[in-house]
Amino acid sequence: MKAIEQWIVAAANWIWDIPLLILLTGGGLYFLLYSRFLPLVHFRFGISVLTGRHDKTGDPGQISHYQALSVALAATIGMGNIAGVAVAISLGGPGAVFWMWVSAIVGMATNYFTCFLAVMYRGQDSAGELQGGPMYVITEGLGRRWKPLAVLFCVAGVFGCLPVFNSNQLTQAVSDILVVPAGMEPGWRVNWIIGIVLVVLTGSVTLGGLNRISQVAAALVPVMVVVYFFAVAGILFVYREEVPHYLLLIFTDAFQASHFHGEPVWGGALGGLIVLGIRRAAFSNEAGIGTAPMAHGAAKTSEPVHEGLVAMLGPVIDTLVVCTLTALAILVTGVWETSANSGVSLTAHAFETAYPGAGSYILLLCILSFGLSSLFSYSYFGNKCFAFLFGVGSQRIYLTAYVASVLVGAVSSMAMIISFIDLMFALMAIPTVVSAVLLSPVVVRRTRAYFQAKR
Repeated sequence: MKAIEQWIVAAANWIWDIPLLILLTGGGLYFLLYSRFLPLVHFRFGISVLTGRHDKTGDPGQISHYQALSVALAATIGMGNIAGVAVAISLGGPGAVFWMWVSAIVGMATNYFTCFLAVMYRGQDSAGELQGGPMYVITEGLGRRWKPLAVLFCVAGVFGCLPVFNSNQLTQAVSDILVVPAGMEPGWRVNWIIGIVLVVLTGSVTLGGLNRISQVAAALVPVMVVVYFFAVAGILFVYREEVPHYLLLIFTDAFQASHFHGEPVWGGALGGLIVLGIRRAAFSNEAGIGTAPMAHGAAKTSEPVHEGLVAMLGPVIDTLVVCTLTALAILVTGVWETSANSGVSLTAHAFETAYPGAGSYILLLCILSFGLSSLFSYSYFGNKCFAFLFGVGSQRIYLTAYVASVLVGAVSSMAMIISFIDLMFALMAIPTVVSAVLLSPVVVRRTRAYFQAKR
């Protein structure tokens, strides 16, 4: 078991370094340049589509544009936005934030292409219901001979979307911020109690299917983003004199790498800083992984351009807004230079510095909403992959296993399993990006024809 654990950890670390950097960032740059920045040019129109102004009665699909975006965001806005950003700054300094922004802009193009295709090449599941996602893009768009690639995506998705990482991190956050300061002894009993509560909450939502998940996500996502925004806005107001300095430092340090403490890449610290920022952003917004196309493929629309533009807003909200809020909170309070903490503990230190006695609890509220929303959404993604492999009638089996694994994650030490899930996410990205690259001429032709006709 020790040897297997070492192999899995090494494989996850290797593939999430240069290989995924080339696949996700290289693929995103290709989409951006090949389309001549076409999706970004129509950013405002995407917001208009999100409001429902361009919907047509009788369009195929199950949920609205807004609900589809909420389900996708509920999955991506999570611990990566709080702990992942803190890790990037503790290792790379302020300059890492700039490269996260670059990755988000590239990810916008990736989301446009992959989610456009998820609507254009929808297929029917075993019950005859219209479905979208990379597996259907591959079988319907590339042909049945490419089905092994679709199977690879779904097998990886079944395991990669299990909630053990999120439930483990949620349990740890509750224990560190609430249990320990209250004078209680952390341990397996506390973890079991937290785990059972998470199981009840997760089961009550996920067993209700996509409609209940989308309704909860549509209500929860805007509330959690607004609460987090105002919490950080308060920090920025308290440290308002520091804000201009650190905004400038984000840009200057991005090319100097003066605060980088990680492993050099491409012969220097700057290369290491670029890889660090892009990797953390990829973990956070998941552009190119394949989860967003599964959510947006269920949207009520007959126009792929519309859903592609709505999906493009995901990395903006996830990385350019939420991740930037976390980064500024850590930077302006100065804890990134004075604290030995990393991850969620560093972010908690920043909140506690700005709001003495209350900051950790404010952050815990945000962590709970971020983490629970992720638990709800990932159940839909994993269940969709399981249904593609084994039929719709088998979905209850996966949902039961999914809810049970919430408890497993809460009470276990997850070093090997977390690396295994990271590895599965990487394997999901390969079919998603490869199929989008192969079908990219279709996306560009259809998009240009749409806007020419609109003019």
